[in-house]
Amino acid sequence: MWSFFSRDPSKDFNYEIVEQVAGLQEKSVWTLHKGKKKGTSEDVSVFMYDIKSGSETQLDIAKAAVKRLKTLRHPSVLTYLDSLESDKVLYLASESVEPLAYHLESLTMEGAQKDLYIAWGIFQITRALSFLNNDGNLKHNNVNIWSIYVNTAGEWKLGGVEYVAGAQENLSNVIKITPSLEIYDPPEKNDPTKQRQITKCSTDMWGLGCLIWEVFNGPLYQQSSLKSLDKIPKQLCPLYCELVGANPGSRPNPADIITRCRKLGGYFKNDLVDTLLFLEEIQIKDKNEKNRFFSNLTPHLDNFPDNVCKHKILPQLITAFEYGDAGSAVLAPMFKLGRLLDEIDYQKKIVPCVVKLFASSDRATRSRLLMQLEHFISHLQSGTVNDQIFPQIAHGFMDTNPTIREQTVKSVIHLAPKLNYNNLNVEVLRHFARLQAKDDQGGIRTNTTVCLGKIAQHLHPQIRQKVLISAFIRAMRDPFPPARNAGILALAATQQYYLLTEVSTRILPALCQLTMDTEKTVRDSVFRTIKGFLGKLEKVSEDPSLRESMEADVNTATPSLSNAAATWAGWAVTAVTAKFYRSQSDTVKSMNPITSRMLSKPASLEQPSSSSLSTTTSSVTSMTSLEHEDGSRGNDSVSDYDYDNWGDDNWGDMETGGQMGSSSGSGGGGATSDPISPPSGSAPVRTTDGWDNEEWGSLEEEPV
Repeated sequence: MWSFFSRDPSKDFNYEIVEQVAGLQEKSVWTLHKGKKKGTSEDVSVFMYDIKSGSETQLDIAKAAVKRLKTLRHPSVLTYLDSLESDKVLYLASESVEPLAYHLESLTMEGAQKDLYIAWGIFQITRALSFLNNDGNLKHNNVNIWSIYVNTAGEWKLGGVEYVAGAQENLSNVIKITPSLEIYDPPEKNDPTKQRQITKCSTDMWGLGCLIWEVFNGPLYQQSSLKSLDKIPKQLCPLYCELVGANPGSRPNPADIITRCRKLGGYFKNDLVDTLLFLEEIQIKDKNEKNRFFSNLTPHLDNFPDNVCKHKILPQLITAFEYGDAGSAVLAPMFKLGRLLDEIDYQKKIVPCVVKLFASSDRATRSRLLMQLEHFISHLQSGTVNDQIFPQIAHGFMDTNPTIREQTVKSVIHLAPKLNYNNLNVEVLRHFARLQAKDDQGGIRTNTTVCLGKIAQHLHPQIRQKVLISAFIRAMRDPFPPARNAGILALAATQQYYLLTEVSTRILPALCQLTMDTEKTVRDSVFRTIKGFLGKLEKVSEDPSLRESMEADVNTATPSLSNAAATWAGWAVTAVTAKFYRSQSDTVKSMNPITSRMLSKPASLEQPSSSSLSTTTSSVTSMTSLEHEDGSRGNDSVSDYDYDNWGDDNWGDMETGGQMGSSSGSGGGGATSDPISPPSGSAPVRTTDGWDNEEWGSLEEEPV
């Protein structure tokens, strides 16, 4: 029983102290320590007052601070978590913070980013003082660089509440028991003639002026230094002079400061403050405001500090998506900020959102997801991609909206390294065969060919040998010039996968047919490609021992770019174009009747959403300027071909109103995956288009 009464109560404190943070000893009755919540990895800060070594007055002040902080709840006031008093020590646990003085010393950001961040910090403290002075009818009486703390999200929090008193209390009654803090006392404290001019906020506004000076100059050591304005921003100088004016009655109210500085051209009117204030009030914004905000947010994120983006903005975006009606507009900024997370946090916070989104039937959401795929695909596990995401994406191959079909085709480039044998070598190729032969949009047929060339390295060798030549030769017979160009250049980019007998008996004869093509750009491409393949055959003719190395990659899943087959002509791998023609219309009427069949949409997408309408006009907006440039050219095909940019990921856009945009692509570069083998014990898989049970090579089209 006696052991119960003699037990140390501090053992019941739910937080453990890790290490002390130096610097507050002469500025506060507290010592600051880093801590953790017991049984978790949650970081906290623990303020500790040693009762044994302090005076009774200091203990009363420390107790008053605990009581006051417990009752003050505001986004810009230090967050109270817990407290405990024993006969030896008084503990106060808060959110994890560090003193502002040390935070500013270690700040790495510079230029405009730092300016935005400092403005946000000063705004937060001004807002906290307005809350105290106007809403709480209180005075803080201790505003300076040592009473401000910064949390992990970069938010400035008002602490140091040891001397908080009622607004009507006489200033002379506030005694700073820490002598080093007396330098922050306003001049009227010791001037009886000015006592009547003191307002409820004049003392704290003097402190705010001292804080502003310290933010730009470092800690204040003598009051006369306040006259130096050299480092204070010109935009802030008029306000600063009012704050440190000798007449307490002329110092502005903090609420008025916020109103003035939030006006256009004011110090608090910037992108960071606007963004963070909008996120704080997002629950009361309507859907149109949210969509407009999220659509404009992404370009500004590069100027925002990483800690603010990671710990403040990103959690708000995720919450807005999961529980609000933010819609698909939130995706672009959310994925951009996702790069700041480590892999564990990404899997925990972002991946569940991605999986949930792919199940959406909203076309706008699906379109934005597909456009953002490259930003998050590296974080997705292969099992998640194959089991949960690819089945949803595959619906897009048959969507009635051409934009969705085109973006689905492009997405395969990013998905291919993670797809299993069946999804890549059977399902994807089945859809590609149908799209290349039957889609009524020339841009989609072109991009299907380009995409097939880019994913060739990930296909199983047996499937690759069976499919590539037939697919590319069929593209070379397409009535749409960019599609023919894509077939020629894809053959060049994948030259290491062909046996020399196939080059001489199938590829060169097909290429020769296009030497009289009506389009000059197609003829240029075909002559260059023929010269490359002939050069390869000529080298083997002169030295037959080269044949083995020339065909080394035909049956391998991981091609080597150092062997003779890859270096026979350097242009062949790199010179496949990234930009094709810019044509105002596709001659759909010149295609075979088979290509005019309309495809039906999956049942899950049968009901079009209202937000999908915006995606039906253009798949990509990056080529808008070209549309205006080409508008005067009628139906003439305009060459925008560049031999040296196959490696660019700048696909052309495809207009859906019966108009064809430019189609582009890039070569089969990128990381190689482990060899993909068909299921053990299974027979070779027949890769059919799944539409009329014919193989790639048997879908004959009339030569142009």
